[in-house]
Amino acid sequence: MSVKEYVKRYVVAAIGLFVMALGISFVVRAGLGSSPISSIPNVLFLKFPKLSLGTYVFCMNCVLIILQIIIMRRDFQIIQLLQIPLSIVFKYFTDFTYNITGFIPDSNYFIQLLCMFIGIMILALGVNLMVTANVIMNSGEAFVQAIVFKTHRDFGKTKVVFDTTLSLIAVVLSLIFFHKLNGVREGTVIAAVVTGLVVKLYGKFTHPLVGFFKK
Repeated sequence: MSVKEYVKRYVVAAIGLFVMALGISFVVRAGLGSSPISSIPNVLFLKFPKLSLGTYVFCMNCVLIILQIIIMRRDFQIIQLLQIPLSIVFKYFTDFTYNITGFIPDSNYFIQLLCMFIGIMILALGVNLMVTANVIMNSGEAFVQAIVFKTHRDFGKTKVVFDTTLSLIAVVLSLIFFHKLNGVREGTVIAAVVTGLVVKLYGKFTHPLVGFFKK
């Protein structure tokens, strides 16, 4: 792979990372939960707002990176440590996009649903761009890939179990902190089901980027 191709892929990955952060911020601001991967950070942010949402997302990513190292052991590739600077950038993208989406109202359920679906569409586009760039996985997908590598299980099914586990942990934390569901709601379930489908839908539109990388 040429240096030029590497640069193009990382530029697209950076754009995808920003778009993902914007999508997450839209979903969170809608007030109907968040995507499974950000459900735990969202609950913690609502309970302890002195730290930013992006900070909790970063801490979550660091935990997932450490777990990858534990699972993979000698099979862990040093290049995967690039997930750390990726997570730092994602932290700032998340905080920036969360701040600029403060205009989203959370008092009208119809508008909340609309904003949530807009956020899911944006999030799915970001995920698709990251997958298309194919340079470094974000820590969530990389963690699932580590489990798949060691257990030889199906990636899609493992991802569903992973997302479900994160959501359940977020539910437990929410019940402990607030004695009700707060930060993880119907939007979390909808995001878990719909995002993957929309990512595949975007594939036909972003596939030409593969040829662009090699020019």
